[in-house]
Amino acid sequence: MWLTLAGAILIEVCATLSLRASDGFRKKIWIAPMAIGYLVSFTLLSVTLSLGMPVGVAYGVWSAAGVALIAVIARALFNEPLTPLMVAGIGLIIAGVLTIELTGSVG
Repeated sequence: MWLTLAGAILIEVCATLSLRASDGFRKKIWIAPMAIGYLVSFTLLSVTLSLGMPVGVAYGVWSAAGVALIAVIARALFNEPLTPLMVAGIGLIIAGVLTIELTGSVG
């Protein structure tokens, strides 16, 4: 379950970075990896849900990890900004997802 979610996250990150690399679909070579990546990512997310992970936990972890990874990788690949305030915001997102997951497993 967690392995399929990790796969969904990593492939979604690759798809989003391909979207960025396509430069508004002007660089056609990036369109296929982007489209295939999103299709595979959502398929793996669906498999994760079918294995019993609650949608709130799965989507929360998926989106938070995606935001964090994309921000860091986009900084490295595309020289996009990553300010201390942005890092703090990403930390808050991750803290919120952890809170949802931990309280969801207790209740």
